[in-house]
Amino acid sequence: MKKSIYINKKINIYKKKSIKVSGDKSLSIRFAILASLAKGKSRATNLLKSEDVISTLNCLKKLGIGIKVNKKFCEITGKGLNGYSYKKDLILDAGNSGTTARLLMAALIKSKYTIKVTGDTSLKKRDMGRIMDPLQKFGAKFLNNRKNLPILIRGSKHLAPINYEELRGSAQCKSAVMIAALNVNGKTKLKCVPSRNHSELMFKNVLKVPIKIKKNKNFDIIELTGGNNFKSFNYKIPGDISSASFFIVLTLLSKNSNLLIKNINVNPTRTGIISILNMMGAKLKFKNIKIYKGEKVADIFVSNTKQLKAIKLNPKYNSSAIDEFLLIFLVASVAKGVSEFKNLKELNKKESKRLDWGFKILTMMGIKTKKIGNHGIKIWGNPNLKLHKNYKVQNYLKDHRVFMVSVIAALSLGGNWNIYDPDSVRTSFPTFLEIIKKLGGKIN
Repeated sequence: MKKSIYINKKINIYKKKSIKVSGDKSLSIRFAILASLAKGKSRATNLLKSEDVISTLNCLKKLGIGIKVNKKFCEITGKGLNGYSYKKDLILDAGNSGTTARLLMAALIKSKYTIKVTGDTSLKKRDMGRIMDPLQKFGAKFLNNRKNLPILIRGSKHLAPINYEELRGSAQCKSAVMIAALNVNGKTKLKCVPSRNHSELMFKNVLKVPIKIKKNKNFDIIELTGGNNFKSFNYKIPGDISSASFFIVLTLLSKNSNLLIKNINVNPTRTGIISILNMMGAKLKFKNIKIYKGEKVADIFVSNTKQLKAIKLNPKYNSSAIDEFLLIFLVASVAKGVSEFKNLKELNKKESKRLDWGFKILTMMGIKTKKIGNHGIKIWGNPNLKLHKNYKVQNYLKDHRVFMVSVIAALSLGGNWNIYDPDSVRTSFPTFLEIIKKLGGKIN
């Protein structure tokens, strides 16, 4: 029998409360993979202990990397760029993590044996061709002629640097090419649509590898010289803005409530949701701002907003809020006016078809919506929205973000909600329901 939770009561008013959320997932996975390629012992504090990160660590252990994890830190002993122990018939399981699958394949381009990279049912439906093409240009070989997991990859001794154009705004593709380039003698050049820049910041401020970054009106130009080992490093991982966003929206939509969310990574390439919500009237504030190894970190103060306004969003904000659009759609459902979001095809290439799920959930709630081709959505907001009916959310491929946005809708707008697969949060935010309960949310 499938697990589900039941919510039939809005959350109570909460004031002057503060919370911390789990460590940033993007930084946690990048730390693990880059530490495995470094020489010596690297140590991270506040590493996210979710299924996606654990899948990454398990894959690295299979490659002969020493890993120690306890409550205080994660320690990874790397052996340098040629330090993986490759074995015949090796299978690496990335679980549900597209970041793990794509970045690991990039790190494997020197493997002397064929390695099978696989994942769960959801991940097997996601496109890996977008990263296979540049890795083949470097010299890697893919042996089973398919663009979905499971994929067979074999590296090469004869790798050459490449020129690469990344036009989707995908940080995973960009980062995979950068990681592959570490193993390649010479200069790799990237021309990329702007996306989250954690990899660039880590390469420059943590690994100290030779990298040049230029920005023009439409693209980031990156030049990276590879082939040289880099030293181990320590890293304090801040809280995840994507995880914090659920509590930002819960507070915005909960009467007379306010909240301080501490020590969050507010890298400008990740804070599209902050900019978008402020344009809609939210007045979110950063406090205690500091820069840590190139990353901007701050506390976020949020309070209930009585009047939110609709937005016709400029697609230039899409890549910096790509993981938060289900929440943005929920806010638009109670904003005054008609909101419009375009150029969001990428949402339907996530763990589930999130653009379709946004449409489905809002329609179920009685919100007037209209699809814009296969790439956008129009939402007629209802500032007086109060839900009273029964709502069921299930069969969404265990996409953690569909589950969590449904919880936020139930707690802020009312109704009787039956939401299936609560274990889905283990992939990225295992403590989500625990924090909800600390704030006073009643979950059965």
